[in-house]
Amino acid sequence: MSESEAVIHVVDDDRAAREGLQFMLGSLGLEVVPHGSAADLLAKLDDTRRGCILADVRMPAMSGLELLDELKARDCPLPVIMITGHGDVPMAVRAIQAGALDFFEKPVNGLALVERIRAALTLCEDQLVEALGRNALARQIETLTRREVEVAHGVLAGRQNKQIAADLGISLKTVEIHRHNLMGKMNAHSAADLVRKLIAAGWEA
Repeated sequence: MSESEAVIHVVDDDRAAREGLQFMLGSLGLEVVPHGSAADLLAKLDDTRRGCILADVRMPAMSGLELLDELKARDCPLPVIMITGHGDVPMAVRAIQAGALDFFEKPVNGLALVERIRAALTLCEDQLVEALGRNALARQIETLTRREVEVAHGVLAGRQNKQIAADLGISLKTVEIHRHNLMGKMNAHSAADLVRKLIAAGWEA
């Protein structure tokens, strides 16, 4: 996917700062969407499209740190780069610890920022692929019957079909039928493949 297909969200209550970043990044062929507040970003954000977020640390109503927390709560796959004034560096460090990709002090070094944005776009593409995979797994799991879920938990626990049958109080043949259907619905080619997919979907052994 080319950079022209990505979108860079600039979040800053300072209009001059927003427009400065928009001009600089736009001159490099990047699509920039400016937001005057964190709330504006959250209301309009399409996080299914490849991109990243540049957010000022200090903003009224919702700060950059609070925005980062909200994005994490929403499982947003777009990386966040914080923009900070000199006095905000400790806060920016906390943002890194909370999951921000990086932070830049004002005035921003344009070349360094663009390099980091490109890294963020690569990371975002990987995270979007992972998110699509998780969503696909979730949809597959939703198709499972109660018995198929029980059998799946047995397989995940390393139980053999006979053991699963005894655990559930059903016949070995019934377990085999449920397991066959389970493998088909999960598009799993082996027990190991099924276990890998269940773990990727968040199941615990």
